Amino acid sequence: MALVGPDAEHHDKRFTWLINGTCQKELLYDGCRWAEGPCWSQDGRYLIWSDIPNNRMLRWVPDGLTGSVSVFRADSNYSNGNTRDLEGRLVSCEHGARRVTRTEHDGSITVIADSYKGKRLNSPNDVVVKSDGTIWFTDPNYGIMSDYEGHKADMEQDGCYVFRFDPKSGKLTVVADDFDKPNGLAFSPDESMLYVADSACAHEPEKPRHIRAFKVGKDNSLKGGKPQFILKQGFPDGFRVDSDGNVWTSAGAGIDVFAASGDLLGRINFPQIVSNMTFGGPKRNRLFVTCTHEVYSVYVTATGAHRS
Repeated sequence: MALVGPDAEHHDKRFTWLINGTCQKELLYDGCRWAEGPCWSQDGRYLIWSDIPNNRMLRWVPDGLTGSVSVFRADSNYSNGNTRDLEGRLVSCEHGARRVTRTEHDGSITVIADSYKGKRLNSPNDVVVKSDGTIWFTDPNYGIMSDYEGHKADMEQDGCYVFRFDPKSGKLTVVADDFDKPNGLAFSPDESMLYVADSACAHEPEKPRHIRAFKVGKDNSLKGGKPQFILKQGFPDGFRVDSDGNVWTSAGAGIDVFAASGDLLGRINFPQIVSNMTFGGPKRNRLFVTCTHEVYSVYVTATGAHRS
């Protein structure tokens, strides 16, 4: 296990209470092409993430001081974002098959969504499950722009949408249709707000580099959508929310931490571009970070909201 200094930048005194200055970043793995979609299994006590260009998913299991990494799924259909549903089942976004799937407890795969109004989805990117069991995911076209992270193809949808799937009714609904490139998403701890990143600046610098905030209605409709967290460097790819409502987001070669109000509290720098992160460990106070070719962890003082 390689140890790297914390390298934190403080922009607000509140940040002091979110990180542990004595903890170091721990390098868990360094053999990816583009690591993404980290997901902690609280019952299994292991971390899963996607290595998109290598078309595989990997698993890290704590083992003494070092831990061990193995292949969880050799052909992952170029999976990207992952999360767990209310029954602890893995929910994954697959660029290659242009769908969202669920891995059942027996290992079989159930397709949650692969089309809308008779047309194939673009390339589902990231996903989160609400406490009522509904599944929310973003559908930019990153996975069909080239053959590197999927299969190059034309868009069949008229845009890049944010979707909600209701497993009770089987209905797939567009909840936001005015994004350029919707990417990471997460609920506030009380689920009154849904935050969704627009990472269009990754390919066109003049395009959005912010996270928008939507009010969630009792009927699961969205209202508002103003940019709430605006990055000064990098772009918002994946992000998570802690139990106090602070937003921890990828921002170039680091993680920016914002208060719910939009104030930048601080930053943790990393050696490579950060793609995503999740809170894990028995107390949800260990931040697992996918960082281009590498995967790190660092213990923090904050604890993650229950949804991964």
